[in-house]
Amino acid sequence: MAASVPTFGKVLIVEDEFLVALQLEDILADGGHAVIGTCPDRASLGLLGDIPDVALVDLNLRDGLTGPAIARDLSGLYGSRVIYVTANPGQIDIPAPTAIGIVQKPFTRQAILAAISYALSGCAEDSARPVELERLQQVPDRAFD
Repeated sequence: MAASVPTFGKVLIVEDEFLVALQLEDILADGGHAVIGTCPDRASLGLLGDIPDVALVDLNLRDGLTGPAIARDLSGLYGSRVIYVTANPGQIDIPAPTAIGIVQKPFTRQAILAAISYALSGCAEDSARPVELERLQQVPDRAFD
């Protein structure tokens, strides 16, 4: 018997705008997912009580452009899949190793739920990638500059 794909997951919202975070929380709850917390800045990450399966990460937070570093921390510490939710994807300097893409703001309910579903499925089939989930730009290898 094939392994079943999780239909719901534990999701962390990394967002400093209260209304945007609330909108994401409503979308996720309606989709059957558990929101384990909202982090408006890097310091809030230390208060995390559970390990997220997926993190929705904005880039510009209460304490500045700390979203990319938070994403790398979540990836390295927990192996959480990262979906950047931002209007400024060009500000992603070094993507988290477990980052799977970008959902542009303003987002739709469908875009968020499709991206989460794809993340929870393991991202195995590229043909199943939602069109709303943009690919990350490759960071040039600077080792030889």
